[in-house]
Amino acid sequence: MITIVGIRFKKAGKIYYFSPGGADLALGDGVIVETARGVEFGDVVIAPRQVDDDSVVQPLKSVIRKATAKDYKQVEKNKQREKKAFDIGLEKIAHRGLPMKLINVEYTFDMSKIIFFFTADGRIDFRELVKDLATVFRTRIELRQVGVRDEAKIINSIGACGRPLCCSTFLGDFTPVSIRMAKDQNLSLNPTKISGVCGRLMCCLNYENDLYAKGGDLYTEKTKQAPVITEPPGVGKEVVTDEGLGKVVRINRNKKMVKVQFDGGRTVDLPWSEVALPDD
Repeated sequence: MITIVGIRFKKAGKIYYFSPGGADLALGDGVIVETARGVEFGDVVIAPRQVDDDSVVQPLKSVIRKATAKDYKQVEKNKQREKKAFDIGLEKIAHRGLPMKLINVEYTFDMSKIIFFFTADGRIDFRELVKDLATVFRTRIELRQVGVRDEAKIINSIGACGRPLCCSTFLGDFTPVSIRMAKDQNLSLNPTKISGVCGRLMCCLNYENDLYAKGGDLYTEKTKQAPVITEPPGVGKEVVTDEGLGKVVRINRNKKMVKVQFDGGRTVDLPWSEVALPDD
């Protein structure tokens, strides 16, 4: 067994594992650690715990120290420096006339590197821009091109649901989303209705996909039993109900209901267990 601690460097960023070393850490503590980017400030999101040796990639780097009041002040100063660096970056990009959009600027905790995040339609030759920025800041400069989903994650906004974007609040990683998910859930295939602010398919299409992919089969972890639920008839199928012959026009797998349309245009929502296919 090995003791690990989970650390996150951004609000909705990935969780990285470190060895707590000799530090007495608890959930929510700020820490200083060494990463591939340099010395960074992060927050403990998984308290120290023991896990199997083969469950993490070893060797683990150790936490340098628990953050002090001075470290927190350094973080605030870096945020102010990032705002100024962003303005300077915009000025230099405009001066060079480069077809790129600056998204964000980040300082490492020890100020050994500045990372400029940008989007662009294609590859950009930014070698001269790097020289311009290095002349101003006198430190290592990194320009990193990101995609539209990363842009939405960094900038943050409000989704169609009226809430802050999932990717900016709690999603650490982007999971694959396909148009098949929208079809299985009987959603409108209008791109404006199933796309997020990034222009890609909404990440929330993934949340209930398992329910639809399993044909409505619900599985209870506590009982380890799956209730027997009949598969509903497809949309457009004629069905027999207590109210007569009708046609299925919509399926709600989450509620296990079907909307049946009768002659004259009247529609009724019924549990799919109460409808049947007519005999051939």
